[in-house]
Amino acid sequence: MSYFADKQGLVADILSRYPGTPQGRRSALMPLLREVQGAEGFVSEPRMAEIAALCGTTATEVRSVMSFYSTYHTLPTGQYHLQVCSTVMCALAGSDELWDELVSQLDVQPGEVSSDGRFSVQKVECLGSCGTAPVIQLNDGGYYERVTQARCRHLLAELRQGRPPAPDAPVPVMVNSAGRQVTASGEAVGAGTASLRPLSAGGQP
Repeated sequence: MSYFADKQGLVADILSRYPGTPQGRRSALMPLLREVQGAEGFVSEPRMAEIAALCGTTATEVRSVMSFYSTYHTLPTGQYHLQVCSTVMCALAGSDELWDELVSQLDVQPGEVSSDGRFSVQKVECLGSCGTAPVIQLNDGGYYERVTQARCRHLLAELRQGRPPAPDAPVPVMVNSAGRQVTASGEAVGAGTASLRPLSAGGQP
């Protein structure tokens, strides 16, 4: 069954946000993807084709856009979808070891859902919280910061009891006027714009 068949008002509202041109129509692709994923948890091939038709493009282009953003899923995810930042800053702070602990505890790999339907995992690109690495994001909610292997085990124990701990930081991450990341407690972490220095022609400060 078509997802948007009985949601023409919603489709019209989304399309009205963009110019009434072919390019403008294609701009509605991402909010339409978000609508489907919010309702169904992932975007299947039939839904990609449906969105492509609404936007005047191809299912291949829809999949291409989805592949660029780790927030979109082409496969079902668990009730608790745990995303581990895997870029350099988090890796240096121990995200590889954190990932190993996570998949070992849950016995799942990317694209899989645990047998009870509760857990899925994913490595993602930078979550923008480099000052508090390593970081885990739960579903589309906030971040758990500076997650050690011991804290990872505690987080999983709470999730298994249906008690998701409050995240350390909301999304999006806050940045102060000096360009430094600010945690939920008000702590400024990481480097700011004041620490930037121009390079000479030879590549040295």
